[in-house]
Amino acid sequence: MRPGSGDARQPAPAPWAYALYHFGTSGAAVAAATAVTHPLDVIKVRLQMQLAGQRGNLVGMGTIFTQLVEREGPRSLYLGLAPALTRSVVYGGLRLGLYEPCKHVCSYAFASTNFAFKFASGVIAGALATALTNPMEVLKVRLQMSTSNTSAIGEMRKILAQEGLKALWKGVGPAMARAGCLTASQMATYDEAKQALMKWTPLEEGFHLHLISSCIAGTAGTLVTTPVDMIKTRLMLQRESKGVRVYRNGFHCAYQVVVTEGVKSLYKGGFATFARLGPQTTITFIVCEKLRELAGMTAI
Repeated sequence: MRPGSGDARQPAPAPWAYALYHFGTSGAAVAAATAVTHPLDVIKVRLQMQLAGQRGNLVGMGTIFTQLVEREGPRSLYLGLAPALTRSVVYGGLRLGLYEPCKHVCSYAFASTNFAFKFASGVIAGALATALTNPMEVLKVRLQMSTSNTSAIGEMRKILAQEGLKALWKGVGPAMARAGCLTASQMATYDEAKQALMKWTPLEEGFHLHLISSCIAGTAGTLVTTPVDMIKTRLMLQRESKGVRVYRNGFHCAYQVVVTEGVKSLYKGGFATFARLGPQTTITFIVCEKLRELAGMTAI
């Protein structure tokens, strides 16, 4: 339902206005969730990069957190926040906003919106959103690993000067794969979980339904995307100016990680990913549903 369409006295909004509501609510919800969970994202990136290319004992979230605060100060927990929030508004708006149009296309073309088509819709929406916003993700990850308090603009200039424009799309393949898997697992699982809960339990549209469904979606998203996210991080942090590239592409990176660090290393930072992605997914869906309600739109 378009905003205001429930009131016969109000004219239907223009298509551009509805698009603004649709993508704006999604972007605002993702940005709100990112602001809350950003410190966990910084810890996740540091966990993913420990002992890169080596075997050894890995430290946990608590140790990484302590080291960050002691060595770099509390502000280090918010490294890369500016590009993260900027990316969240654009990426989040596109990732969540494109899901429903893709689902409607599948429904029109195949006369079905089963789980497979919902999953495919999520893959398309997430991949397209990431392809457009990858430079902001590269910048965010570089700042999160920086110990020199470099500004976002300073880091951007450094990347362009030393590595060229192409470096801003470094790791875009795994990033698109991760975003596709994340959006598909989150949105399709959330969609299906809501339907199942409303069918088999007394729950109706509202906070409790959204909370339980989003928790289920966050768990599914973590299990599916952690290995791809780790590979994406490694590729984005690989600097061309340092000499021969360690990883040629995503598949080579995965192979090298398994050979040199072990299969379990694909889930480095897995708990930190869940600790961040679980609450982020929950906040995103709850805020998005509320904003859609305030805008007069139907629930997801």
